[in-house]
Amino acid sequence: MLERLTGNAILKVVNDLARLRVTVFREFPYLYEGLLEYEQRYLQGYAQGLDNVVVVARDGTEVVGASTGMPLLLEGDEVRRPFIKLNYALETVFYFGESVLMPQYRGLGLGVRFFEEREAHALERGFKRATFCAVERPLEHPRRPSDYVPLDRFWNKRGFVKNSELHTTFEWQDLDESSPSSKPMTFWTKILP
Repeated sequence: MLERLTGNAILKVVNDLARLRVTVFREFPYLYEGLLEYEQRYLQGYAQGLDNVVVVARDGTEVVGASTGMPLLLEGDEVRRPFIKLNYALETVFYFGESVLMPQYRGLGLGVRFFEEREAHALERGFKRATFCAVERPLEHPRRPSDYVPLDRFWNKRGFVKNSELHTTFEWQDLDESSPSSKPMTFWTKILP
């Protein structure tokens, strides 16, 4: 079951979402050494505006996946800066945050639904463009699984195009790092119908 949440309704799933982020983002390509307390604080920010959205996937009462989004104007400098540099009208762009889904629920169409629900939310609120960013890891990365398949084709099928002119860096601590380091991120964009 999918549920689209906005405003204070998001607060009821913050702990579940924090757990999912810490669990799923440990996988390649993110390799994120997350802290539950940090994630809970971060996710509470989504409850601060009705234009923000969290799409939750449940199996019974258990939250098994989630996807987030908010107006680009409300995102941090590292997300807004590339768009400002290229003179985008920030007020027209909706930023898709993370999509996290437990492995046993992948391949069932929930990822497609996450994109559909966020796009519907953005369109209902008058946004003209959607974007997200993804980490860039080298092909020879030592922790890259031999069976790893990038999501580029999935994103292209959703109508998103990789825009190499739009890039930034995020800082986090990888599983094998003793302190946070900068990670290159590239944006994907789509003009909404």
